[in-house]
Order: sequence, then structure tokens, then C-alpha cells
Amino acid sequence: MAEARRRILVVEDEYIIAVDLADALAESGIEVVGPVGNVARALAVIEAEPLDGAILDINLAGDAVYPVADALRARFIPFVFATGYDRSAIASGYETVPRCEKPVDGKRVADLLFRSIADR
Repeated sequence: MAEARRRILVVEDEYIIAVDLADALAESGIEVVGPVGNVARALAVIEAEPLDGAILDINLAGDAVYPVADALRARFIPFVFATGYDRSAIASGYETVPRCEKPVDGKRVADLLFRSIADR
């Protein structure tokens, strides 16, 4: 029996970055959920979809992604940040979340996320 593909939520508000990341993940055999570009939609997806992990941009058109991170943590779903911010700009309580700097390399982000999944 074939192994089920991992379902990864992509939360990114910049269209080109979102599509490039989703394409890179899909090429790696990952089932991409989204991409979604705002907090409300991301929270709705988390409620409705089974997920194995998520990749989150920290700033979504001026809104912080932390409510999405909190919802993922509450469900024990691993996630990584893909952001242009350096570590010092990340809110307290999220310092240990793996982070990739933009522009992101889809393969590198997937590797970080899968390490997070393997560690749980």
C-alpha cells in the first residue's frame, strides 16, 4: 500500500512566493493545502482540514500570523516560519520555531518542516 502524502498548509500573502513555494513542495511529493493569504482563512482551514504541518509567513498584509501558530500548536501540528524578519523580530514564545529567510528555498523549508515532524 502506498504511503499517504503529507498535507502541508502554506500561509503566505505574496502571490508569487506562495505559488513558487507550493510548486516546490508539490514537486517533492507533498500535498499542498492552500496557499492562503490571511489569518481568518488559515484558521478556517486548520479547523476543517487534516494537516501534517504548515509553513507560515509572519506578516500577512499587516496582520501577525501568531493566532495561526497558536492554533497549530494547540493541535500539535508542527510548523516553520518563512519570513523576511530576523530572529530578533519574532514574538516572544516563538523563538524556537524553525525559520527560513525569504526568499525561501522550497526544498530547505520542507526539510526543516520534516525534521520538526520527525521530532514530534
